Amino acid sequence: MISRIDLRGNALPEGGALRDLLPRAEFDVEAALETVRPICEDVRHRGSAAVIEWGEKFDGVRIDTIRVPAAAIAEALERLDPAVRAALEESIRRARLVHREQRRTTHTTQVVTGGTVTEKWVPVERVGLYVPGGRSVYPSSVVMNVVPAQEAGVEGIAVASPPQKDFDGLPHPTILAACALLGVDEVYAAGGAQAVAMFAYGTAECLPVNLVTGPGNIYVAAAKRLLKGRIGIDAEAGPTEIAILADSTADPVHVAADLISQAEHDPMAAAVLVTDSEELAAATEAELKPQVAATKHITDRIEPALAGRQSAIVLVNDLEDGLEVVDAYAAEHLEIQTADAAALADRVRNAGAIFVGPWAPVSLGDYCAGSNHVLPTGGCACHSSGLSVQSFLRGIHIIDYTRDALAEVTHHVVTLAEAEDLPAHGAALKARFGGEVPQQ
Repeated sequence: MISRIDLRGNALPEGGALRDLLPRAEFDVEAALETVRPICEDVRHRGSAAVIEWGEKFDGVRIDTIRVPAAAIAEALERLDPAVRAALEESIRRARLVHREQRRTTHTTQVVTGGTVTEKWVPVERVGLYVPGGRSVYPSSVVMNVVPAQEAGVEGIAVASPPQKDFDGLPHPTILAACALLGVDEVYAAGGAQAVAMFAYGTAECLPVNLVTGPGNIYVAAAKRLLKGRIGIDAEAGPTEIAILADSTADPVHVAADLISQAEHDPMAAAVLVTDSEELAAATEAELKPQVAATKHITDRIEPALAGRQSAIVLVNDLEDGLEVVDAYAAEHLEIQTADAAALADRVRNAGAIFVGPWAPVSLGDYCAGSNHVLPTGGCACHSSGLSVQSFLRGIHIIDYTRDALAEVTHHVVTLAEAEDLPAHGAALKARFGGEVPQQ
């Protein structure tokens, strides 16, 4: 059901050589670019009509307008299962607690007497938040996108999610209800590359945005890459992944359950166990079979995900090697299930989010930990962070110098300008002092 990679015996290779030994899903965004290019161009030229037609082709339903009526959003909340509403409200409450603490404040540094640099943080004016609607329903992604944008102070928030044939061309009602709980009334029945293009170029119904965030399939990722520059993006999200670093103290029941929890997302989802315990590896393999048999989405998602080249049990000499392996892998979600989990977690350099010990499974972070579940995938955690309030803020420097403060440093500026063969840069300062460098 899941393969093994044995890295025991010899010293681990370094850098890219180690990364190449580890399991990873194939996710060729570059190849998908040629598929999404004509879609995005069509939306650019024909607007909402193109969004509707591509939605009919890919989602199997024809709609009259892409903007979801306010009445439909309100009705979705009225009809929401009370237990689901309570769970979403708690998820929102916890996410606000965490993201509110991420707010940044204006700070002024006095560089010299009379010379200051102030950094102020300004929210993006308008954002487009994408919520997937394929194999599963993700109201949690509404929470994870909207809450940090709101806490950052973004004024214009629009949500897009694919039209659903089963709901008369509207996004799934639970997604609409989550929008209602968060006070978001600008929602569009649009999915895939056409939704990203709608946000980038704007249509008669949807004003263009400055930034697009949220996970999606390979075509959403490709559209983000194609349109990056016209819009800002959070990341090119790939298939979800979990890595678990565990020793002999870990419970194989927990480990197997957590691997399966991510495998049920998608047949390309990655589930990786890194351990120095042959006994845990064997026990986890034994646990996978009955747990998979007892759950849902077996043949279409879980079994192909666990059996795919992106999933494996990786055996290492010891936890030091295990730490090196998980840093090289740079997982979206990393669980540490070891005797000294907190100490090891503190040493991890590369991960989207780290879950410490047996009582902090990834599923908690997906919904109600308070953390954000929009995280870097495909090894991008070695250079990128998950979605946060900072994703929606821009730091702007304000430079304020007096005449005396500028005079004091002019000779350095002129020297550096001439060293870079840019004399006009220096001349711009000298012009303020009669064409000369002020005497020090």
